Amino acid sequence: MDLFDDKTQLTGTERTTEAAYTSCTLCPRRCGINRTEGKTGFCKETAELKIAVACLHFGEEPPVTARGGSGTIFISGCNLSCSFCQNYQISREGMGRTVSTAEFADMCLVLEDAGAENINIVTGSHAIPAIAEGIAAAKKRGLKLPVCWNSSAYESLEAVEMLAGLADIWLPDLKTLNTQLSSALFGVKDYGKTARAAIKRMIELSPLHFTDSEPEKILSGVIIRHLVLPGCLENTHQVLDWLKENADGKACISLMSQYTPVHPVSADSDNGVFPDRFINQAEFEAIQNLIYEYDFSHLFYQELENDDSWLPDFNRIQPFSNALAKPLWHWKKGFTRAEL
Repeated sequence: MDLFDDKTQLTGTERTTEAAYTSCTLCPRRCGINRTEGKTGFCKETAELKIAVACLHFGEEPPVTARGGSGTIFISGCNLSCSFCQNYQISREGMGRTVSTAEFADMCLVLEDAGAENINIVTGSHAIPAIAEGIAAAKKRGLKLPVCWNSSAYESLEAVEMLAGLADIWLPDLKTLNTQLSSALFGVKDYGKTARAAIKRMIELSPLHFTDSEPEKILSGVIIRHLVLPGCLENTHQVLDWLKENADGKACISLMSQYTPVHPVSADSDNGVFPDRFINQAEFEAIQNLIYEYDFSHLFYQELENDDSWLPDFNRIQPFSNALAKPLWHWKKGFTRAEL
Protein backbone atom coordinates (compact mmCIF):
# COMPACT_ATOMS: atom_id res chain seq x y z
CA MET A 1 0.00 0.00 0.00
CA ASP A 2 1.37 3.41 -0.97
CA LEU A 3 0.26 5.68 1.87
CA PHE A 4 1.21 8.81 -0.01
CA ASP A 5 -1.19 8.36 -2.91
CA ASP A 6 -4.35 8.62 -0.76
CA LYS A 7 -4.84 12.17 0.54
CA THR A 8 -8.56 11.91 1.25
CA GLN A 9 -9.84 14.64 3.59
CA LEU A 10 -12.82 14.16 5.88
CA THR A 11 -15.95 16.08 4.93
CA GLY A 12 -16.18 19.27 6.96
CA THR A 13 -12.71 18.96 8.49
CA GLU A 14 -11.66 22.55 7.89
CA ARG A 15 -14.97 23.94 9.14
CA THR A 16 -14.85 21.83 12.33
CA THR A 17 -11.30 22.85 13.16
CA GLU A 18 -11.95 26.53 12.49
CA ALA A 19 -14.99 26.57 14.81
CA ALA A 20 -13.05 24.93 17.65
CA TYR A 21 -10.16 27.41 17.53
CA THR A 22 -11.97 30.68 16.79
CA SER A 23 -12.19 31.62 20.49
CA CYS A 24 -10.07 28.91 22.04
CA THR A 25 -11.24 27.33 25.29
CA LEU A 26 -9.77 23.90 24.61
CA CYS A 27 -7.74 23.87 27.81
CA PRO A 28 -8.48 25.16 31.35
CA ARG A 29 -6.50 28.36 30.70
CA ARG A 30 -9.33 29.41 28.34
CA CYS A 31 -7.27 32.00 26.45
CA GLY A 32 -10.11 32.90 24.10
CA ILE A 33 -7.57 33.54 21.33
CA ASN A 34 -8.64 33.25 17.68
CA ARG A 35 -5.98 30.75 16.66
CA THR A 36 -7.32 30.56 13.09
CA GLU A 37 -5.85 34.02 12.38
CA GLY A 38 -2.28 32.91 13.04
CA LYS A 39 -2.40 34.07 16.66
CA THR A 40 -1.13 31.75 19.38
CA GLY A 41 -2.59 30.90 22.76
CA PHE A 42 -0.66 30.04 25.91
CA CYS A 43 0.27 26.79 24.15
CA LYS A 44 2.29 28.88 21.66
CA GLU A 45 0.46 27.27 18.73
CA THR A 46 -2.02 28.42 16.10
CA ALA A 47 -4.87 26.25 14.79
CA GLU A 48 -2.40 24.37 12.58
CA LEU A 49 -1.25 20.98 13.87
CA LYS A 50 2.51 20.89 14.32
CA ILE A 51 4.48 17.71 14.97
CA ALA A 52 8.13 17.16 15.92
CA VAL A 53 8.71 13.44 15.51
CA ALA A 54 6.90 10.12 15.11
CA CYS A 55 8.74 7.03 16.31
CA LEU A 56 8.58 3.57 17.79
CA HIS A 57 9.34 4.29 21.45
CA PHE A 58 10.64 1.60 23.79
CA GLY A 59 10.87 3.67 26.99
CA GLU A 60 7.22 3.71 28.08
CA GLU A 61 5.70 1.49 30.77
CA PRO A 62 6.04 -2.25 29.90
CA PRO A 63 2.41 -2.87 28.84
CA VAL A 64 2.50 0.23 26.63
CA THR A 65 5.81 -0.63 24.98
CA ALA A 66 5.09 -4.40 24.94
CA ARG A 67 7.08 -6.05 22.14
CA GLY A 68 6.85 -3.70 19.16
CA GLY A 69 7.18 -0.34 20.91
CA SER A 70 4.69 2.47 21.31
CA GLY A 71 3.89 4.41 18.13
CA THR A 72 4.62 7.80 19.63
CA ILE A 73 3.74 11.12 17.96
CA PHE A 74 5.16 14.20 19.67
CA ILE A 75 2.90 17.24 19.24
CA SER A 76 4.52 20.70 19.32
CA GLY A 77 3.28 23.17 21.95
CA CYS A 78 1.89 22.59 25.44
CA ASN A 79 -0.86 24.04 27.63
CA LEU A 80 1.04 23.59 30.93
CA SER A 81 4.69 24.61 30.36
CA CYS A 82 6.43 22.91 33.28
CA SER A 83 9.53 24.69 34.53
CA PHE A 84 11.51 21.45 34.17
CA CYS A 85 10.21 20.12 30.84
CA GLN A 86 12.57 17.64 29.18
CA ASN A 87 10.86 18.28 25.82
CA TYR A 88 11.19 22.07 26.06
CA GLN A 89 12.34 22.35 22.43
CA ILE A 90 8.89 21.33 21.23
CA SER A 91 6.74 22.38 24.20
CA ARG A 92 8.18 25.91 24.54
CA GLU A 93 10.32 26.73 21.52
CA GLY A 94 7.91 25.72 18.76
CA MET A 95 10.13 23.14 17.11
CA GLY A 96 8.19 21.04 14.61
CA ARG A 97 6.47 21.13 11.24
CA THR A 98 2.83 21.84 10.34
CA VAL A 99 1.06 18.79 8.90
CA SER A 100 -2.29 18.16 7.27
CA THR A 101 -4.95 15.70 8.39
CA ALA A 102 -3.84 13.26 5.69
CA GLU A 103 -0.17 13.54 6.70
CA PHE A 104 -1.07 12.81 10.33
CA ALA A 105 -3.03 9.76 9.20
CA ASP A 106 0.02 8.69 7.16
CA MET A 107 2.12 8.73 10.34
CA CYS A 108 -0.37 6.52 12.19
CA LEU A 109 -0.45 3.97 9.37
CA VAL A 110 3.33 3.94 8.93
CA LEU A 111 3.72 3.31 12.68
CA GLU A 112 1.20 0.48 12.51
CA ASP A 113 2.99 -1.10 9.55
CA ALA A 114 6.28 -0.84 11.47
CA GLY A 115 4.87 -2.95 14.31
CA ALA A 116 3.70 -0.34 16.84
CA GLU A 117 1.50 -1.62 19.66
CA ASN A 118 -0.54 1.60 19.85
CA ILE A 119 -0.68 5.19 18.64
CA ASN A 120 0.64 7.34 21.49
CA ILE A 121 -0.22 11.06 21.25
CA VAL A 122 2.10 13.18 23.44
CA THR A 123 0.99 16.64 24.70
CA GLY A 124 -1.92 17.12 22.33
CA SER A 125 -4.36 18.85 24.70
CA HIS A 126 -4.29 22.14 22.76
CA ALA A 127 -4.90 20.40 19.42
CA ILE A 128 -7.69 17.92 20.16
CA PRO A 129 -9.95 18.74 17.15
CA ALA A 130 -7.14 18.41 14.60
CA ILE A 131 -5.83 15.22 16.22
CA ALA A 132 -9.32 13.72 16.37
CA GLU A 133 -9.73 14.40 12.67
CA GLY A 134 -6.37 12.79 11.93
CA ILE A 135 -7.19 9.67 13.94
CA ALA A 136 -10.60 9.42 12.27
CA ALA A 137 -8.94 9.70 8.85
CA ALA A 138 -6.42 6.98 9.77
CA LYS A 139 -9.20 4.66 10.99
CA LYS A 140 -11.12 5.30 7.77
CA ARG A 141 -8.02 4.07 5.95
CA GLY A 142 -7.70 0.95 8.07
CA LEU A 143 -5.95 1.83 11.36
CA LYS A 144 -6.70 -0.86 13.95
CA LEU A 145 -4.37 0.08 16.84
CA PRO A 146 -5.61 1.40 20.20
CA VAL A 147 -4.99 5.12 20.74
CA CYS A 148 -3.10 6.30 23.82
CA TRP A 149 -3.60 9.85 25.16
CA ASN A 150 -0.38 10.97 26.89
CA SER A 151 -0.85 14.27 28.73
CA SER A 152 -0.25 16.43 31.80
CA ALA A 153 -3.90 15.86 32.85
CA TYR A 154 -4.45 19.62 32.82
CA GLU A 155 -7.60 19.05 30.79
CA SER A 156 -11.15 20.27 31.19
CA LEU A 157 -13.91 17.70 31.45
CA GLU A 158 -15.22 19.02 28.12
CA ALA A 159 -11.87 18.16 26.52
CA VAL A 160 -11.90 14.66 28.03
CA GLU A 161 -15.40 14.14 26.63
CA MET A 162 -14.13 15.18 23.19
CA LEU A 163 -11.67 12.29 23.46
CA ALA A 164 -14.28 9.73 24.56
CA GLY A 165 -14.43 7.03 21.90
CA LEU A 166 -11.09 8.19 20.49
CA ALA A 167 -8.68 7.33 23.32
CA ASP A 168 -8.51 3.73 24.51
CA ILE A 169 -5.51 4.16 26.81
CA TRP A 170 -4.77 7.21 28.95
CA LEU A 171 -1.34 8.21 30.30
CA PRO A 172 -2.04 11.28 32.46
CA ASP A 173 0.45 12.82 34.86
CA LEU A 174 -0.55 13.70 38.38
CA LYS A 175 2.26 16.09 39.20
CA THR A 176 1.03 17.70 42.40
CA LEU A 177 -2.05 18.45 44.48
CA ASN A 178 -0.32 21.38 46.20
CA THR A 179 -1.60 24.77 44.97
CA GLN A 180 1.59 26.61 45.93
CA LEU A 181 3.71 24.13 44.04
CA SER A 182 1.49 24.23 40.95
CA SER A 183 1.48 28.03 41.02
CA ALA A 184 5.28 28.12 41.13
CA LEU A 185 5.84 25.42 38.52
CA PHE A 186 2.98 25.93 36.05
CA GLY A 187 1.54 29.35 36.83
CA VAL A 188 -1.88 27.91 37.76
CA LYS A 189 -3.48 27.20 41.13
CA ASP A 190 -6.10 24.80 39.81
CA TYR A 191 -3.82 22.09 38.39
CA GLY A 192 -4.58 19.57 41.16
CA LYS A 193 -8.33 20.11 41.13
CA THR A 194 -8.48 19.97 37.33
CA ALA A 195 -6.24 16.91 37.02
CA ARG A 196 -8.18 14.96 39.66
CA ALA A 197 -11.47 15.53 37.84
CA ALA A 198 -9.96 14.65 34.46
CA ILE A 199 -8.36 11.44 35.76
CA LYS A 200 -11.56 10.30 37.44
CA ARG A 201 -13.40 10.67 34.14
CA MET A 202 -10.65 8.86 32.22
CA ILE A 203 -10.98 5.92 34.63
CA GLU A 204 -14.75 5.85 34.06
CA LEU A 205 -14.30 5.89 30.29
CA SER A 206 -11.62 3.17 30.03
CA PRO A 207 -11.64 0.19 32.41
CA LEU A 208 -8.36 -1.73 32.63
CA HIS A 209 -8.00 -4.47 30.03
CA PHE A 210 -4.80 -6.36 29.18
CA THR A 211 -3.96 -9.16 26.78
CA ASP A 212 -3.31 -12.61 28.25
CA SER A 213 -0.22 -13.07 26.09
CA GLU A 214 3.39 -12.36 27.06
CA PRO A 215 4.56 -9.70 27.20
CA GLU A 216 1.36 -8.29 28.70
CA LYS A 217 -0.08 -5.47 26.60
CA ILE A 218 -2.62 -2.85 27.65
CA LEU A 219 -5.62 -2.48 25.33
CA SER A 220 -7.71 -0.19 27.52
CA GLY A 221 -7.27 1.67 30.78
CA VAL A 222 -5.43 4.42 32.63
CA ILE A 223 -1.80 4.57 33.75
CA ILE A 224 -1.28 7.54 36.09
CA ARG A 225 2.25 8.86 36.21
CA HIS A 226 3.79 10.75 39.11
CA LEU A 227 7.25 12.27 38.84
CA VAL A 228 8.95 12.49 42.24
CA LEU A 229 10.55 15.92 42.62
CA PRO A 230 13.83 16.25 44.56
CA GLY A 231 13.28 17.51 48.08
CA CYS A 232 9.50 17.16 47.72
CA LEU A 233 8.62 13.74 49.14
CA GLU A 234 5.67 15.25 51.03
CA ASN A 235 4.21 16.16 47.64
CA THR A 236 4.51 12.51 46.60
CA HIS A 237 2.84 11.37 49.85
CA GLN A 238 -0.12 13.65 49.13
CA VAL A 239 -0.48 12.39 45.56
CA LEU A 240 -0.22 8.73 46.57
CA ASP A 241 -2.81 9.22 49.31
CA TRP A 242 -5.30 10.45 46.72
CA LEU A 243 -4.41 7.71 44.24
CA LYS A 244 -4.81 5.00 46.86
CA GLU A 245 -8.31 6.22 47.65
CA ASN A 246 -9.47 6.98 44.12
CA ALA A 247 -7.50 4.87 41.63
CA ASP A 248 -6.21 1.71 43.30
CA GLY A 249 -7.51 -1.35 41.48
CA LYS A 250 -9.08 0.81 38.76
CA ALA A 251 -5.89 2.22 37.17
CA CYS A 252 -2.15 1.54 37.09
CA ILE A 253 0.26 3.78 38.98
CA SER A 254 3.66 4.68 37.52
CA LEU A 255 6.11 6.18 40.01
CA MET A 256 8.94 7.98 38.21
CA SER A 257 12.34 8.86 39.67
CA GLN A 258 13.80 10.35 36.47
CA TYR A 259 13.77 14.05 37.44
CA THR A 260 16.71 15.49 35.51
CA PRO A 261 18.05 19.07 35.47
CA VAL A 262 17.25 20.45 32.03
CA HIS A 263 19.24 23.45 30.89
CA PRO A 264 18.55 26.12 29.90
CA VAL A 265 14.93 25.61 31.04
CA SER A 266 15.32 24.84 34.73
CA ALA A 267 18.20 27.29 35.15
CA ASP A 268 16.18 30.12 33.64
CA SER A 269 13.05 29.29 35.63
CA ASP A 270 14.67 29.32 39.09
CA ASN A 271 11.36 28.50 40.78
CA GLY A 272 13.05 28.29 44.18
CA VAL A 273 10.63 25.56 45.26
CA PHE A 274 12.93 22.54 45.14
CA PRO A 275 16.62 21.86 44.39
CA ASP A 276 17.39 21.40 40.70
CA ARG A 277 19.23 18.08 40.97
CA PHE A 278 18.77 14.36 40.51
CA ILE A 279 16.90 12.26 43.07
CA ASN A 280 19.49 11.10 45.62
CA GLN A 281 19.91 7.62 47.08
CA ALA A 282 18.17 8.46 50.36
CA GLU A 283 15.13 9.80 48.48
CA PHE A 284 15.05 6.74 46.24
CA GLU A 285 15.08 4.44 49.26
CA ALA A 286 12.18 6.45 50.67
CA ILE A 287 10.33 5.96 47.38
CA GLN A 288 10.88 2.21 47.62
CA ASN A 289 9.47 2.24 51.15
CA LEU A 290 6.41 4.09 49.89
CA ILE A 291 5.83 1.40 47.28
CA TYR A 292 5.50 -1.22 50.00
CA GLU A 293 3.57 1.09 52.32
CA TYR A 294 0.82 1.88 49.82
CA ASP A 295 0.67 -1.61 48.25
CA PHE A 296 -1.08 -0.61 45.00
CA SER A 297 -2.70 -3.36 42.94
CA HIS A 298 -0.93 -2.24 39.75
CA LEU A 299 2.27 -0.21 40.06
CA PHE A 300 5.41 0.41 38.02
CA TYR A 301 8.47 2.29 39.23
CA GLN A 302 11.77 3.40 37.72
CA GLU A 303 15.14 2.35 39.02
CA LEU A 304 17.41 5.21 40.06
CA GLU A 305 19.67 6.41 37.23
CA ASN A 306 21.41 9.75 37.74
CA ASP A 307 22.18 10.23 34.09
CA ASP A 308 21.07 12.78 31.52
CA SER A 309 22.23 10.92 28.41
CA TRP A 310 18.63 9.88 27.67
CA LEU A 311 17.38 13.48 27.36
CA PRO A 312 16.02 14.00 23.84
CA ASP A 313 17.33 16.51 21.32
CA PHE A 314 14.64 17.11 18.72
CA ASN A 315 17.12 18.89 16.47
CA ARG A 316 18.58 15.47 15.68
CA ILE A 317 16.86 13.09 13.29
CA GLN A 318 17.28 10.52 16.08
CA PRO A 319 16.27 12.55 19.16
CA PHE A 320 16.80 9.60 21.52
CA SER A 321 19.28 6.76 21.82
CA ASN A 322 18.95 3.97 19.25
CA ALA A 323 17.93 1.60 22.05
CA LEU A 324 15.11 3.90 23.15
CA ALA A 325 13.46 4.81 19.85
CA LYS A 326 13.27 4.24 16.11
CA PRO A 327 12.23 7.46 14.31
CA LEU A 328 10.00 7.05 11.26
CA TRP A 329 9.16 10.73 10.64
CA HIS A 330 11.04 13.88 11.66
CA TRP A 331 10.11 17.53 11.28
CA LYS A 332 13.31 18.23 9.33
CA LYS A 333 12.96 15.52 6.70
CA GLY A 334 9.51 13.88 6.88
CA PHE A 335 9.45 10.23 5.79
CA THR A 336 11.92 8.37 3.64
CA ARG A 337 10.84 5.55 1.35
CA ALA A 338 13.29 3.24 3.14
CA GLU A 339 11.20 3.60 6.29
CA LEU A 340 7.99 2.36 4.67
